[in-house]
Amino acid sequence: MIDFSTIDYLKSGNERQILAYGTLTKNRILEVLAEFDSILVGTIPININIEHSDLDIICYWQNKSYFIEKITSLFKNNSDFKIRETILNQQESVVGSFKLDDFEIEIFGQNLPTKNQNGYRHMIIEHQILESRDENFRQEIIKLKQNGLKTEPAFAKLLGLKNDPYSELLDYEI
Repeated sequence: MIDFSTIDYLKSGNERQILAYGTLTKNRILEVLAEFDSILVGTIPININIEHSDLDIICYWQNKSYFIEKITSLFKNNSDFKIRETILNQQESVVGSFKLDDFEIEIFGQNLPTKNQNGYRHMIIEHQILESRDENFRQEIIKLKQNGLKTEPAFAKLLGLKNDPYSELLDYEI
């Protein structure tokens, strides 16, 4: 099992993973977000990214105002910087995004430990599913994503899940 709490595994990954590692380390992104228990999640860590997949970084904040101020001060000078508040799964959430090098970066924060957030939980389950299947399954996920499906609905389609793919995936038994 990959240790997703660091990004060292990206160094020996595919071309996009190596680029992501370079962008994140050169710009010290996870380092400056370390106080928020930041973790890179999404498709790039588990090698199902498509050409323009973004870098999703989840964070755990305990003081929303401080988190917003910190994200703003750190990243406001980056291209296309935006920050917004929303409610997801009955959780107050903050989403910051910007462009850096060849990536769109999204920083997602909730007052919930990062390993308890759905972004992390989905990635771990998807990784386990990918590890239990063959390369054709991974390629089919990528193909569905290239045709416009989001990641969780792509998994749901191939696994035959019928209802809400986001909640069903959390309960999926490998």
